[in-house]
Amino acid sequence: MNSTPHPMISLLYYILPHRGWFSWACFNSILNKVLDLMPPVLVGWVIDSVRREPPEWIANVVGTTDPWPLAVFLAVLGVVIFGFESLFEWAYQYGFMNLAQRVQHNLRTDAYNHIQMREIEFFENHRMGETMAMLNDDVNQIERFLNTGFNELLQLLVLFLFSIFVLVDVSWQLALIGLIPVPLILWGSWFYQNLISPRYKQVREAVGGLSSRLENNIAGILVIKSFTAEAFESQRVSEASLEYKKANHAAIRFSSVYVPLIRMAVAIGFGGVLLLGSYWVLEDKGVLTVGELVLFSMLIQRMLWPLTRMGITLDEYERAKASARRTFGLLQTPSKIQDPAEPQFLPEPMQAEIHFDQVHFTYRRGEPVLRGLDFKVRSGETIGIAGATGAGKSTLIKLLLRLYDPSGGAICLDGLDLRDLTLQDIRSHIALVSQDVYLFHGTIAENIAYGSPNRDLDQIQAAAESAQLHDFVMTLPDAYQTVVGERGIRLSGGQRQRLSIARAILKDAPIMVFDEATSSVDTETERAIQQSLSRITKGKTALIIAHRLSTIRHADRILVLRDGQVVEEGHHDDLLELKGTYAELWQVQSGEVTAAPILH
Repeated sequence: MNSTPHPMISLLYYILPHRGWFSWACFNSILNKVLDLMPPVLVGWVIDSVRREPPEWIANVVGTTDPWPLAVFLAVLGVVIFGFESLFEWAYQYGFMNLAQRVQHNLRTDAYNHIQMREIEFFENHRMGETMAMLNDDVNQIERFLNTGFNELLQLLVLFLFSIFVLVDVSWQLALIGLIPVPLILWGSWFYQNLISPRYKQVREAVGGLSSRLENNIAGILVIKSFTAEAFESQRVSEASLEYKKANHAAIRFSSVYVPLIRMAVAIGFGGVLLLGSYWVLEDKGVLTVGELVLFSMLIQRMLWPLTRMGITLDEYERAKASARRTFGLLQTPSKIQDPAEPQFLPEPMQAEIHFDQVHFTYRRGEPVLRGLDFKVRSGETIGIAGATGAGKSTLIKLLLRLYDPSGGAICLDGLDLRDLTLQDIRSHIALVSQDVYLFHGTIAENIAYGSPNRDLDQIQAAAESAQLHDFVMTLPDAYQTVVGERGIRLSGGQRQRLSIARAILKDAPIMVFDEATSSVDTETERAIQQSLSRITKGKTALIIAHRLSTIRHADRILVLRDGQVVEEGHHDDLLELKGTYAELWQVQSGEVTAAPILH
């Protein structure tokens, strides 16, 4: 049995904290609609009053049945009614708009915060455009519904109840004839909703696919241009847009036929009221006055014709429900990587000892990557990790940061299993330099100090000097206040890499991890970074994953991985004497042999 609440019930939970605005808006909307329905009643009173047959309560208030004083009273009453109707309209619009803004703000920030806490697998298996569509398009659709759609539903209900009360009070027989189309309209609306709902689900999925395609293409515009693939990508965007168009067309096809069919049902009821009411008045049956017939005709029209908008209102409702289902489906799906209920905490200061204890790991529906990986890193030790592509080098870093949990075995820091620690505790003690450097739009100083906001410019500059970045920064007109652009586009690959190293140095964590940290730098810069690595990692535990073996040749120990296991271990010179995998890799990189080593 599915225990997930209805998406609109979930939306109600977001409205409850703002119940004051919600109640205010609903109260004023109800009063607005009641006063909006008064003109037919006023017209009926005016007609009967000028015929010297005013309602008894009006004659009692005015104190006469003379038509002119009655007309003056009703004219003033009409102005007062329209004045308050306008006031209540402003009040409910102000209330619903404020409510919508508060709910969409909370919903968007909660959705972002939840996405931010999701496991890394979520981002690897979801297209960025689809995620952005949830945060933007879906939340905006919910906001539009709260702005207008909900109020329209509420006013339709008020319209229906108020009209029935007045009509039955005038003539229950005539009301019964006028309301004949209502069951047909309600059934048609229910049928329409069930018909249109799955189609709007397809619309939301299609817009997510289109957003993803556009985002990927804009981000990869350099590759598209360099491979002259503009026509190919234009075709793919056209296909994604066509899917969105088809999904919308399927919904439009049903929504467009709804109103004409409902109008015909309304016309039958309206015609029946006019026919029977006119007969009663003309035959002087004493059942209706002329004013009551006019009131009845106008009010039945005011009640039935707006019901034709129910399709449009339900259209907005279904769009909002589809968006709410996606948004709350995201919010109600817990992260696979969570803090323990009763966490332990790393000691301060920590020893920074790492133990991979018979660790096994397999990506979803893939081949095993780590098969009993087992090694220890002592406090303050610098470990180099080498191996052919696919040996599991980067995977062990993801496991150390607890971006994933191992399928078997355990990873421990200072003897504590990572699964017993909070994510904040683990990651605050590790500084990572990744091969995929991401810089935020901002200054060089802001990017170096990212995650370390309390550091001053002197500390930022010292970190940049250690990363061999300072000299380059000082050649720029604005030095450390230079804006790097989106994703650091104004910097070269090597400059971005050095900035990333400076960021890790400034964090000053007891464990430093370098994942292919010199992969994007030139030979001269690599040599400079190698010379400063011992100073950078002094007093810290360091893991250095390197494709360029020269980067790790001076490490305290080098671990060679193959098929997810440690197959060789030792110092650079010792591993060369073994004449195994490491020696083969070294010979190729140093130019001693020209053939590539055998990848086991």
